[in-house]
Amino acid sequence: MECCEMKGYLTYLILWILGKKSMNGAEIGRELEKRRGTKPSPGTIYPALKELRNKGLIDVDENKYYSLTSKGEEELKSSCKFFCNIFYDIKEMSDFCE
Repeated sequence: MECCEMKGYLTYLILWILGKKSMNGAEIGRELEKRRGTKPSPGTIYPALKELRNKGLIDVDENKYYSLTSKGEEELKSSCKFFCNIFYDIKEMSDFCE
């Protein structure tokens, strides 16, 4: 894929993944790999996690498991609505994936 990298969706994907359950950095990396086809490096994942923490969207516990804050849950809901508005025809787009 040369023209349409999904770099801009990294923080959204992290919020989406953590919206399902708390995970550590390695687990987040594996989940991202399932969706993106390649596993992002720690140098990509951890700065994104730090940014989300600085914005108050996620927390990390003593076992290094990340989870959404209430502010993060609200941001995820808002981001999902935005995503769905942009890709309202996602079912039609999926025909190209077959």
